[in-house]
Amino acid sequence: MKFRLCSSVNISADNWLLTLDEFSVAKLENPPSLADGLDRKTEEDLRFLGCELIQSGAILLRIPQVAAATAQILFQRFYYQRSFVRHDFGYTVMACLLLASKIEEAPRRPRDVINVFHRLEHIHGQRDESKK
Repeated sequence: MKFRLCSSVNISADNWLLTLDEFSVAKLENPPSLADGLDRKTEEDLRFLGCELIQSGAILLRIPQVAAATAQILFQRFYYQRSFVRHDFGYTVMACLLLASKIEEAPRRPRDVINVFHRLEHIHGQRDESKK
């Protein structure tokens, strides 16, 4: 039987572990979004908004605060490795909350997470229209 390697997955804690060495400090000071043309203020706003959405979603899903905090950490760490420009913000928020709920032993169905964020999107859309 012959096997063909189509792709590879590198699972290593080295990519996620941030310490005070030069490499980690440089990664924290210059996230990939800045290299893709996003200014620092906008990136900080997106990070803050992502954590707010995770918290709101966790409240609606009745997920423990520990799981919400884990989701926020996953979100922050993901965007220190990847760019806001290249990866969809909304999907990342949902994925982080779903993964954190499973990590922290408070699992929710993917459909429930999608429904909650659809509701949050609808609520925020109505607020934006009323301001105009």
